[in-house]
This record gives sequence, C-alpha cells and structure tokens, in this order.
Amino acid sequence: MLSALLFGLFAIFVILSVPIAMSLGLATILAIHFTGVVKLQVVAQKMFTAIDSFPLMAVPFFMIAGAIMERGGISRRLIRFANSLIGTLPGGLALVTILASMFFAAISGSSPATVAAIGAIMIPAMVRNGYKEEFATATQASAGYIGVIIPPSIPMITYGVVTGVSIGGLFMGGFIPGIIIGVSLGIVAFITSKKNDYRGLAERPSLKEVWVSFKDAIWAILMPVIILGGIYGGIFTPTEAANIAVVYGFIVGFFVYKELTLKELPALIRQSAISSSLVLMIVSTASAFGLILTREMIPVKVANLLIGVTENPLILLMILNVMLLIVGTFMETNAAIIILAPILFPAIVKVGIDPLHFGIIMVVNLAIGMITPPLGVNLFVASSMRKMPIEKLVNANWWYLAASIIALLVITYFPALTLWLPNLLIK
Repeated sequence: MLSALLFGLFAIFVILSVPIAMSLGLATILAIHFTGVVKLQVVAQKMFTAIDSFPLMAVPFFMIAGAIMERGGISRRLIRFANSLIGTLPGGLALVTILASMFFAAISGSSPATVAAIGAIMIPAMVRNGYKEEFATATQASAGYIGVIIPPSIPMITYGVVTGVSIGGLFMGGFIPGIIIGVSLGIVAFITSKKNDYRGLAERPSLKEVWVSFKDAIWAILMPVIILGGIYGGIFTPTEAANIAVVYGFIVGFFVYKELTLKELPALIRQSAISSSLVLMIVSTASAFGLILTREMIPVKVANLLIGVTENPLILLMILNVMLLIVGTFMETNAAIIILAPILFPAIVKVGIDPLHFGIIMVVNLAIGMITPPLGVNLFVASSMRKMPIEKLVNANWWYLAASIIALLVITYFPALTLWLPNLLIK
C-alpha cells in the first residue's frame, strides 16, 4: 500500500512537470505524512547523510574542470584535430562531430555539456556546408550522450556510490562501450551522408597539418590519461582526480592556451555550483525516496519477482534493458540510478551478472533516454540551440536511436568488452 502511494504520488508530480528532485522529495514527505511510517526527522537525516559522501565530491569538481577546459579553448582544438583525421570522408563534418564529442566526453563527464560545447561550433558548420539542419542537430544530440559513458562520468560516480562498485573500475569499463557507440553513430552518419551527398573536406590535410593539430590538442587528450593513470596507479582516488582535473584544466587554459582569464573564473564556478547542486539535490531526495522502498523490502521483492520469471542471466538482462530504456525516457539519469540500482542489485548478483558490467549497461540504457522523448534532455538542449521544434528533431533522430540500441545489445551480451580493461589493470 505504501509503495503504491509513493510511486503514485511521484507519477502525479512528474506528469505535472514538477522537477524530478522536487517530485521525489514531495512524494516521500506526503507518503510519510499520510502513513506515519517514519518520522520526518529521519528523512532529513537521510537526505543529509546521502550527500555527506567523499566520492560525491568528485561531481562538482569534474563539472568545474569541464567548464574550465571548454572555456579555455579545448573544444575548438579537439574539433580541429578530429577534422584533420576524418574530415575528408563523406559526411566528414558529421563524423567530426561524433569524434570530437567522444574526445570531449573524456573531459566533461556531462552529456548536456558535451552537446553545448561541441554543438555550438559544429551544428552551424554543418548547416553552412549544406547539411540539413535537423540532421546536423540530431547528430550532435546523439553524439552528446557519449559524454556520460566515456569517463569521467557523473552517473558512474552515482552508481559506484550507491552500490559500492569501484568507480575507477566503472571509469575504465566505459571506454570500449563508448567507442562502440561512437562507431555505431558514425555508421549512421556515414550512410545518411552518402545518401544525401554530404561531402567532407575538399582537400586532404597533410601529415604535417595532422601533426600540428594533434600537438595543439595534446593537452586536452592527456587529461583522461593523467586521471585514469593516476587512479589505477594508486596515486590518487577518483575524488582526488577530480580536484587534479580542475588544477590541470586551469593550467592548460590560463598558461598554455592563454584563453582563460581570471575574470571568468567566478562565473564558471557559479554555473558549475548550480549544476552540481541540481545533481546533489536529486541524490539527496532520491535517497529519502529509497529509504521508504527499503523499509517496504522492495529490493528483495523485486529480486524474487525477477528471479521467479527467469534465472537465465541472458533473458534477465533483456528484461532489464527494456525496463531501463522505458525508465530513461521519463526519469533523470542520476535519480533513476539511485532508486533502481539498490532494487535491482540483489537480483543481478544472485544470477551471476557482474555488478560492474551491469553498471555500464544501466548507464548506457539511461543515457539513450537522453535522446528519447518525452524527457530527452539532449534533444531539448540541441533544439534550443537552433530554436528548432522538438518534433522535427525527434523525426531526424530515429536511425541514431536504432544504432544506439544495437550498440547496447552488443555491450550487454559481450561482457568481455566492458570488463577487459578493468580486469587487465586489476590483475
């Protein structure tokens, strides 16, 4: 009864377009008010302790690092390097958009930030070169969700905090899935461009030009190497890595590229603080929401229900994929992870699914939700950049969505693709 009331209230608030964090908090408070299952003071304590977490400190620092690196001229240099590599292929600018988004994903940890940083340059460039505006915008919206799959990734940090799975392991596990998704999106862009005669650069860059663009972008490319190398070398934790990323980004933007000014720092920090507070508010209220679910033993009941349906891990993964894809269409990624990961964790462990592998599957599923209506945060960010009706963008995005689901199935049923790098470094 309490669970039905809790989810019913949450659904009502979501339908009324109440922000996710507020929906979770209000549903929890009202459910407790009507039933008296716990004291409200307990909810306040749970909300505080949920964000009183050392690993979660990585969230604001990675956001600040991404903002500093973007403002410091990183995105333009990454685009130039990507253009020198694949810009001459059919649909070269679309392929550059995807590759540059993959590079930037290794810096930002945020999907909307990737869309905004790369899209501000690449969408107008594609339109100027004859690409249909809806195709150009859909390409950037889809490429942007790689931002939460290739590390660092804020949803992976959330999953690691909730389940206790190694955040460093999740980071390393996201590399190959991110590449698989990038290649899948690239195939769609290439075929569509061939069909519509979207051409690449007229002249192939010389090896010297490729080398010059690589040297110009090397400071950005080195950032994930330093972060992950330090984590797996035992030099620092993921949270400490986030702090180092901020310092590194400042040094590169201020002293190396000399495009970042001290005057801009307060605004960048302020914006990052606002973005971080939204994430942490969701973490806080979702934890209170999860407290009620735990008291109702929902994780145990769901685990028993799923295992009652099947104990075959392959079939169970298919069921979970369908469920998570649906959830991702209407729920914010971090909120979904905090609510669902503890519920699903007992079932996946019981049937022998690797928790790290499942973490990547969960993040990929929910990331696909960023390009799926009705929530589709990447769709809204990209459409607002071009003042384009969301319906027009959705219609142009179906083939990218289909490619993403095929990539998801490959990642799901070939776990070695996810686990190879973490196991290699752990051993």
